[in-house]
Amino acid sequence: MAGAAAGPAYLRRIMTIPAPEAIASEILRQAAARGADKSICPSEVARALAGGDEAAWRPLMGKVRQAAVTLAGARQLEILRKGKPVTVDAVRGVIRLRVPGGTAGEPEA
Repeated sequence: MAGAAAGPAYLRRIMTIPAPEAIASEILRQAAARGADKSICPSEVARALAGGDEAAWRPLMGKVRQAAVTLAGARQLEILRKGKPVTVDAVRGVIRLRVPGGTAGEPEA
């Protein structure tokens, strides 16, 4: 019977994945609140979207990163690696996010 109980929980988790627009909105909200000279970690956004559910934020990380790339492509966000802006083609590994206009120079490829 344990399998039957796991099924509905799995479906609830799938249904609670926020829409891409909601993810983008949370990224922009947090980045704006932090300011152009400071950055946020994508995990901060995922945790906020998961509403405190410690098991639910990790599956959101891919969606948060996808939304960040889309926002960066639209020049609404900067993606940083090692403190420096990178182009969307160079996004990999550990990244941070901020509103455009910070003090770290031009994007690196």
